[in-house]
Amino acid sequence: MTSAPSTPPSERLRIAVLGAGSIGCHLGGLLAEVADVTLIGRPSVLDAVREHGLTLTGGGRPTVRVPAERLRTATDPAAAEGADLVLVTVKSAGTAEAAASVADHLDSTTPLVSFQNGLHNPAQIRSAVGPDRPVVAGMVPYNVLQTAPGVFHQGSGGALMIDDQPAGAPLAAAARAAGVPVERRADMREVQHGKLLMNLNNAVNALSGVPLREELGQRAFRRCLALCQREALAAIRADGVRPARLGALPTALMPRLLALPDGVFRRLAAAALQVDAEARSSTWEDLQRGRRTEIDSLQGEVVAMAARHGLPAPANTRLIELVREAELAGPGRARAWGGTELLGELLAAHAAGTR
Repeated sequence: MTSAPSTPPSERLRIAVLGAGSIGCHLGGLLAEVADVTLIGRPSVLDAVREHGLTLTGGGRPTVRVPAERLRTATDPAAAEGADLVLVTVKSAGTAEAAASVADHLDSTTPLVSFQNGLHNPAQIRSAVGPDRPVVAGMVPYNVLQTAPGVFHQGSGGALMIDDQPAGAPLAAAARAAGVPVERRADMREVQHGKLLMNLNNAVNALSGVPLREELGQRAFRRCLALCQREALAAIRADGVRPARLGALPTALMPRLLALPDGVFRRLAAAALQVDAEARSSTWEDLQRGRRTEIDSLQGEVVAMAARHGLPAPANTRLIELVREAELAGPGRARAWGGTELLGELLAAHAAGTR
């Protein structure tokens, strides 16, 4: 178990986390060892942080405990004033509004770093705060789940990725000082498209009602993901992008490998199953907490991209419909789909949509 700050106060970055949910609290808690962190978010999350502090588990590291007094918490974006940089971790649908709300409280040179799902958040931030303010694209490769008030669990591994531009250098240095793996990347557009392919599983996992490792261990669920990825890869290629390889599976071969029988898949792609027993997707967590999901920035992005090129995306379209039904059902009332049932729905949609 660790808890510390070791960096002298005069050398510590001032970091504001805008939209401190599961990812934001996790990143803020890790960086609190080397930086002065302000978490800005919903009272439902931050009241627990004020009472309990933060406890960060998983990720192959010892449990990290951050006492409440080591963190500033606020619901008002004005609390970002004086920050050296801002991590934007709000849901994609709230990006423009959140960025605009914080812009007037920041110095004109303060970078905003997007650690969000989807393809267009850095551009939306830039539109909201003006073209001259530095905006940095980032990517979180792992999932984080709130398991108790103030407790956030990282269910898989991987390094943070940050655009290789000067404005991202202080954050990369702080992450390394905190022991957080980080990569500077010059191909963030390709990285974002690679992450989108991986995140197409979020909806499948949410509808399955089972943990990620169990879901990915079942061929029927993997075939659901493979259908979505085939549609996505066709649309992404039509857009002229070659997605970056981010995980154990080669990007172009992912749909084929996912559809292999369970035993063969386990032998060839064991690393893809290296998630712990607690890991769930953020879409599952949103449904459990009665929040609107990010399906429009995941499957919705594929459908929009495909439409621009006159391509079909019926499996992704059907998953959007099923997730919307689950949202309307409310917490704890959504149907838990079996793999064979869900695959049947998507295959029927695919057959109807590609005639």
